[in-house]
Amino acid sequence: MKTLKGPGLFLAQFVGAQAPFDTFDGIAAWASGCGYKGVQIPSGETGLIDLDLAATSTTYCDDLKGRGAENGVEITELSAHVQGQLVAVHPAYDLAFDGFAPTGLRGNPAARQAWAVDQMYKTIDASANLGLDRMAAFSGALAWPYLYPWPQRPAGLIEAAFDELAKRWRPILDHAQQRGVKICYEIHPGEDLHDGISFEMFLDRVDQHSSAMMLYDPSHYLLQQLDYVAHLDIYADRIGMFHVKDAEFNPTGRQGVYGGFQSWVDRAGRFRSPGDGQVDFKAIFAKLAMIDFDGWAVVEWECALKHPEDGAREGAQFVRDHIIRVTERAFDDFASSGTDHAANLNMLGLGG
Repeated sequence: MKTLKGPGLFLAQFVGAQAPFDTFDGIAAWASGCGYKGVQIPSGETGLIDLDLAATSTTYCDDLKGRGAENGVEITELSAHVQGQLVAVHPAYDLAFDGFAPTGLRGNPAARQAWAVDQMYKTIDASANLGLDRMAAFSGALAWPYLYPWPQRPAGLIEAAFDELAKRWRPILDHAQQRGVKICYEIHPGEDLHDGISFEMFLDRVDQHSSAMMLYDPSHYLLQQLDYVAHLDIYADRIGMFHVKDAEFNPTGRQGVYGGFQSWVDRAGRFRSPGDGQVDFKAIFAKLAMIDFDGWAVVEWECALKHPEDGAREGAQFVRDHIIRVTERAFDDFASSGTDHAANLNMLGLGG
């Protein structure tokens, strides 16, 4: 068994134009002051990291790590969620996702997708240069509009979508393998990889690629009414990253999992700060220790009610309280009689 590393903090929800959230040094020092030991950096946030330099210069990466250490944190992973989303975009979402791309690429889906793929390669290289063996991403989505279709899906539609998704990701995964980096896809509604079965469909098409892993976030599973603890047993060998994010699901006579087009505050299912929702984190932390998860427990703050700075501060303590320092011996070792093989046979009545 292994003791999880943490607490870490995903910085995407905290980056801003005002100090201390506008620079890496400022936000790292702030996170350390909240009690965090590590930070997860969105690779597209230019105020936090120069991705072009990080992908090509180990000197720059060494300096970035050193600046983190000076401010009390280490870099846990890089995240390319936004860029990964743009690797595969259904035309229905072209306008909505254009905001994820540089201004000059908007209105040009082919150029936007090529930029996203290049960003993935750079995030892989930057991760390797930082000495990190895993990174986060979204898979993107070609089939998502047909999740719950009317009229029914034509035969072969989903298979064609996943064939194309795998075709786009396979060379990226191969590059990650060459650099010793795992791509941890956040299993997330809105992505084609949104549950265990859809992840397996993807794995089958990339030949069970060793660099294709999962970012485990139980909040998304609770809102899908999926058994998020059993999920850890099923996919133990594929869990590469862990987001500590809470959620609650309170269906009524008026709405359920789809939320009735309501705002986050008014939905039956909504995200909450760690400890304020319904996720059984005691069971999750115990299970992760049992399956030898060797990564970080990283808080991803998303809450419809609580102020983010309060959520960050409380989240650090929440993770510290839940990380299990695993034992190096059994609790009943004191009662061992020190028997050997011959004594065991005698105890079974098989000696003589």
